[in-house]
Amino acid sequence: MRSVDEHLADILLAVRPTAPRETGLQETLGTVLAEDVTSPVALPPFANSAMDGYAVRACDVAEVPVTLPVTGDVAAGEGGRPVVAPGTAMRIMTGAPMPEGADTVIPVEWTDGGREQARFERSAPAGNAIRLAGEDVLAGDVVLPEGTLIGPAQLGILAGVGRAHALVRPRPRVVVISTGSELAEPGTPLGPGQIWESNSYALAAAVREAGGGAYRAGITADDATGFLDQLNAHLPEVDAVITSGGVSMGAYEPVKEALGDLDTFRFEKVAMQPGMPQGFGVAGEGRIPVFALPGNPVSSFVSFVLFVGPALRKMRGLEPGPVPAVRAVTLAPLRSPQGKRSYLRAVLTGGSVTPVTRQGSHQLAALATANALIVVDEDVTAVPEGTEVEVIPL
Repeated sequence: MRSVDEHLADILLAVRPTAPRETGLQETLGTVLAEDVTSPVALPPFANSAMDGYAVRACDVAEVPVTLPVTGDVAAGEGGRPVVAPGTAMRIMTGAPMPEGADTVIPVEWTDGGREQARFERSAPAGNAIRLAGEDVLAGDVVLPEGTLIGPAQLGILAGVGRAHALVRPRPRVVVISTGSELAEPGTPLGPGQIWESNSYALAAAVREAGGGAYRAGITADDATGFLDQLNAHLPEVDAVITSGGVSMGAYEPVKEALGDLDTFRFEKVAMQPGMPQGFGVAGEGRIPVFALPGNPVSSFVSFVLFVGPALRKMRGLEPGPVPAVRAVTLAPLRSPQGKRSYLRAVLTGGSVTPVTRQGSHQLAALATANALIVVDEDVTAVPEGTEVEVIPL
């Protein structure tokens, strides 16, 4: 059997980032920049008021209280640049350009709010409540480097420097194919020997949560030809494929039968529990990555966390790295088979973690109650209660 780390390393060698594409600003959220973004102008581009108040010369309000005539208003978006003469004031609104001659802003709360003349109760030094030109960004500054993940704040600065488009690596497009003649679509009656199909729903949701775009291809029966037809129909339209089921040692394994003879594909046993049977390779002219995951619900989900999640990070243009883990104290003893790395479903609370009582690879309800995986290494078969262990938060 191969180790988890070896299997992941092979996957990360094979996958590549999505090709950069010019994308409209509204569609950049969740994508990764494929260029440095610079500002064509200084931000702010002009000195402006940080508050509603009065633009004055600091020397005219040095001795308070004092009353000054108000000679006009300066609103945000003002085109011209009025002048504050010595011994006068102008009402100014937040974001409005500073008038010539004024060197400070007195907040309206420090005055009587007069329109024709204003009484100032407090003084302020030069520069008070003024946003200086270029104090955030200078013209030509890189505001977002290549490789930045676009969140709301990053999208905001793209707009703030005038960008309507950006060159980004788009979200990987992923199709999820479930195999199994025993599967029925949720919402339909169950026939003899059938179960409702759940893997594709969970895996497609996991892709979206990991920053990809996913859609279900529906259910394929245990027929290699039918599966291959389904796969080939989707390959030109996607960046990756996830299959579930059909990879074990049984007589009806359509994924293994359809892809097992390809030089670009490999089926193997990985030293892990759950999820030992794994397949991975590339298919089609575009050498599209295909993740052939086991069919048991817990096995397919854990396999996604360990293998597909890091691969999607690389495809998005991010550092793949190991799956993030924390340390916590187990509140129950743990057991694990010799030679396999176990991923035990658990509930993580603060610095402690408790395994759920049902650890079968088919027990989806138990997985739904868990928020973490306890990792037990291959050479460890028993962990006493109270031991600090490695935990992967879900």
